[in-house]
Amino acid sequence: MSVSICMATFNGESYIKTQVESILKQIDSHDEVIISDDFSKDRTCEIIKSFNDDRIILLENKVQSGVIKNFEKALQQSKGEYIFLSDQDDVWVKNKVKTFLQYLKKFDVVQSDAVVVNSKLEELYPGYFDLTQAKTGLLRNVLKNSYIGCNMAFSRRVLDMALPFPKDIPMHDMWIGITGEFFFKTFFIKEKLLLYRRHTSNFSQTGFKSPFTFQQKIKFRINVIKYFPLLLKRKLGKRFD
Repeated sequence: MSVSICMATFNGESYIKTQVESILKQIDSHDEVIISDDFSKDRTCEIIKSFNDDRIILLENKVQSGVIKNFEKALQQSKGEYIFLSDQDDVWVKNKVKTFLQYLKKFDVVQSDAVVVNSKLEELYPGYFDLTQAKTGLLRNVLKNSYIGCNMAFSRRVLDMALPFPKDIPMHDMWIGITGEFFFKTFFIKEKLLLYRRHTSNFSQTGFKSPFTFQQKIKFRINVIKYFPLLLKRKLGKRFD
């Protein structure tokens, strides 16, 4: 089985080396790390190129496209049977890929728990799941999203159903999670397989007090629900391919 790790980067020079190192140690020679960089102004791309590793595919945007489009670009280039999402500033626990692949034999979307840490990798919270009360379930994740992209993996058939991303979804990880809940088998692993780094420059807002207003949250949910017919159409289309 082949694995694609899809990462979106932007001005990540402070942590990117540690994160990529933690990933490369876990994958085989036929796997790939696809990194889409959103026109970074720092040394992010230089650091990535310095690995000189054939498993790394670096896509450099000429203009900024935003986090959702940036991840979509990486995902569209992926070729693996199983796809992992990755942020630029976390650290993968050494048995993460192996453990995920065991569960992906039975489930289509898998997410594990994580230890929440600060910029120096010092523990802030012992478990992300307890912090956010993360759970599977379609209704649960429409009302309160539990999916966090940096610690998700899914099968190729889930990705084929989720792409292309609708233009106004709240976030790519929520959309992939909802796609999984809608049609496939999902599972949350209790093991903590990620050091989830939280700091003032984090690209994603997931995991702490929401920066969005109540009205914005309602709009996000409406934007997800309105695309349910699209998912059904994609499902029917693939059934008759």
